[in-house]
Amino acid sequence: MESILLPDNLKDRQILLAVSGGIAAYKAAELCRLLVRAQARVNVMMTAAARRFVGQVTFAALSGRPVAFDLFDPQQEAQVGHIQLADEADLLVVAPATANLLAKLCHGIADELVSTVYLAYTGPVLLAPAMNVKMWEHPATQVNVGVLRERGHQLVGPASGELACGHVGAGRMAEPEEILQAAGACLAPQDLAGRTVLVTAGPTHEPVDPVRFIGNRSSGRMGFALAAEAASRGARTRLVAGPTSLSTPYGVERVDVVTAAQMALAVREGVAGADLVLMAAAVADYRPSTPSGTKLKKESLGQQAQLSLSRNDDILAGLGRLSPRPLLVGFAAETGELERVAPAKLAAKGCELLVANDVSATDAGFEVESNRVTILDSEGGIERLPLLGKREVARLILDRAIQRLRR
Repeated sequence: MESILLPDNLKDRQILLAVSGGIAAYKAAELCRLLVRAQARVNVMMTAAARRFVGQVTFAALSGRPVAFDLFDPQQEAQVGHIQLADEADLLVVAPATANLLAKLCHGIADELVSTVYLAYTGPVLLAPAMNVKMWEHPATQVNVGVLRERGHQLVGPASGELACGHVGAGRMAEPEEILQAAGACLAPQDLAGRTVLVTAGPTHEPVDPVRFIGNRSSGRMGFALAAEAASRGARTRLVAGPTSLSTPYGVERVDVVTAAQMALAVREGVAGADLVLMAAAVADYRPSTPSGTKLKKESLGQQAQLSLSRNDDILAGLGRLSPRPLLVGFAAETGELERVAPAKLAAKGCELLVANDVSATDAGFEVESNRVTILDSEGGIERLPLLGKREVARLILDRAIQRLRR
């Protein structure tokens, strides 16, 4: 299964995907697939140049809908008229957005289907620029982009790197997953705008020697889902991540750490000015007292090797003792007797909310895409959520946290 954090707010939303004529048009096919996976209803429209890079049959197969490309085709206009495309869309995504199309959109030139539909559309617009670095840096392009930003349009990318033309620099279209997350952010409520959110995620690795460590099976997915959700809702979001292969969510500032001590330091540095802290990381309680600087040999350890452990600082409990402090949401990974031990943890940690889950379940907790959690409130409330995708769980957790922030 793909490890992609699908925004849950795209379900049943009408997305109008405009594809223009650049080599990055092939990436738009993957974006279309991801939007469909997120259960969006996708209508694709293409410029004539785009159809020279990718055929419309590809997008018709991926979206399950006819592709619009000819403003003067009576059959296309009868099936899905250009005004109907504009009226029905919840979001217009332009990917790739070439320098030529950006100029047309900026100046209101409506000489083909995509630019004409743009003028008839009044909702949010997400642009994913893609072009040669010199074209991107040209003053004319920068002026056009500035005007489009002033209209309230959102941009994702361009990324920097080696371009199809062989040049190196800004101009690569953002990856489809990043555009997907940006699309979700465009349609998310901005109820965390002006807020700062700190999230921890993943495991910590406590070294035994240069090649071995003590750790746990946390994948980081829950924390990354929380960071993605917070950023999509307008928060300035910092993610402190233990060792994980997950990609950084769109709009999130990421700090990578390895050990519990490093995570504690990063949290202390990031908590200043934070309104909300979500401690989703599975931090190791203990670390080897004297890690070896060289690899330990089994021949020298014998049959009954012993490892001396020292207690790591409790990061969440330390935050709970701060005054003043941000609103705290703790997480408790248990393996049974969840509702017996969770209230005691809530009180001991000093947080407003505690999210508890049974990680021994095969369909929830570590290393899976879903979770089944119980949310405990310091005021005595308890809410048991059914099995849900982790992004949906993240949305509901943030809903509860925002309720407390507004008091």
